[in-house]
Amino acid sequence: MKKNVILLALVTLLASCGAFSSLNSGTSINANEKFVLGSNPHGNFHTHLRNDGATTLSVYQAPNNGGTHSPITLKPTESAFIKTDKNTALVIENTETKMGYVTLKVKGDLNLGMVFQKNAQTK
Repeated sequence: MKKNVILLALVTLLASCGAFSSLNSGTSINANEKFVLGSNPHGNFHTHLRNDGATTLSVYQAPNNGGTHSPITLKPTESAFIKTDKNTALVIENTETKMGYVTLKVKGDLNLGMVFQKNAQTK
């Protein structure tokens, strides 16, 4: 009985500290826009994302102090698992002319800023 009480207390403590927390989101991304996850100071996080739309999405990481790295292309129905470093944003870009849809499951530091931005126009 004593072991069960200690186990229950430990599980409750871990759950209250966010050890089992995750962010689950279905996100729509307008044509020629990007969704930026983690544009603020934060710790490491990892994301499982699935392209649930009919558009091809560009996904890359952007350190908050500048630059980009680790680009991937996510075609419709494809999934990816991405580990993102401290103070680095995960950018999901829809460069097509119709709405894009992505499902996200994020774990790790969930104190993440989220913003939509227009894509830079190319000439």
